[in-house]
Amino acid sequence: MRKSVAIALLTLLAQFCIGLACAPVRADDSIPLALDTAAGTNADIKIALVMKTLTNPFFVAMEKGARRAAQELGVTLIVKTAARETSATQQISIVDKLIRDGEAQAIIIAPADSVGLIPSLKKARDKGIFVINIDNQLDAAFSAKAGLTDVPFISIDNHKSAYLSAAFISQQVKAPAEAAILEGIREAKNANERKDGATQAFAENAQIKLVAAETAHWQIDEGRDVTKQIFDQHPKVSLLFCANDMMALGAIEYLQETNRHDVKVAAFDGIDDARAAIKDGWLAVTIDQQPEQQGYLGLQYAFRAIKGEKLPAVTLLDGVLVTK
Repeated sequence: MRKSVAIALLTLLAQFCIGLACAPVRADDSIPLALDTAAGTNADIKIALVMKTLTNPFFVAMEKGARRAAQELGVTLIVKTAARETSATQQISIVDKLIRDGEAQAIIIAPADSVGLIPSLKKARDKGIFVINIDNQLDAAFSAKAGLTDVPFISIDNHKSAYLSAAFISQQVKAPAEAAILEGIREAKNANERKDGATQAFAENAQIKLVAAETAHWQIDEGRDVTKQIFDQHPKVSLLFCANDMMALGAIEYLQETNRHDVKVAAFDGIDDARAAIKDGWLAVTIDQQPEQQGYLGLQYAFRAIKGEKLPAVTLLDGVLVTK
């Protein structure tokens, strides 16, 4: 698919949570920077960004944001990624090596698994390494049990954003229709939140029956194959929510091969190829979850943690609908 440039007005909203009380603040106003941030003055500060992969443009944008912040602050950024979005074991090995080598004072982690990374991140904290959680939230109960507390989290409201994406197509339905969902990795909290948000949107329209929900593990090829399996079993499906753009692009490949122009597809991430698919009419909607800003704030928060500043517990960016 060709690349396209889509203009979207992005709004930013953060929430600072203490216990059960949350008061909204703007992320750029939440913590004043009263530090020496001239380029090069903080080169001895090394911060690691550990992501799932760089095969997904979402994480390429996230790295871009982190590099922009690192340049502004004059710190050294170390970027580490697994080979695939499902490679939680590889991410664990990366974190463990960062601990052994002692080459980073802070780790920004976009975890492939909401539970599996917690023991290694606890080891990092025990070694005095600060941890910033972005994109996919670590499991709160397991974190508390492991003793990994007070880890700042930066992302978007995945449930609300997925609801808005699925609602965009479900609210257009006026006659009986069948819907399906392509889920992300089921061990990831953001995948479950997106599935729940889409399920809620479909359930609010009495004309819609949800007939299938299957995981395609965030992957484009699997997205195509799982979509084929769903349509083999449920050929009347006319609504499809995909928990990320890569799976949606795989689903669209199948729909193009079978000439299924009657299927409305909703997605999540806002990558360039998804925007092109919207322009071409194969995708109805996606969510821009501001990955570059997540990477940018993650690096800033890591720097501020090293400097001894108190950080918001939760910072949520707005997920923005991208439509034709």
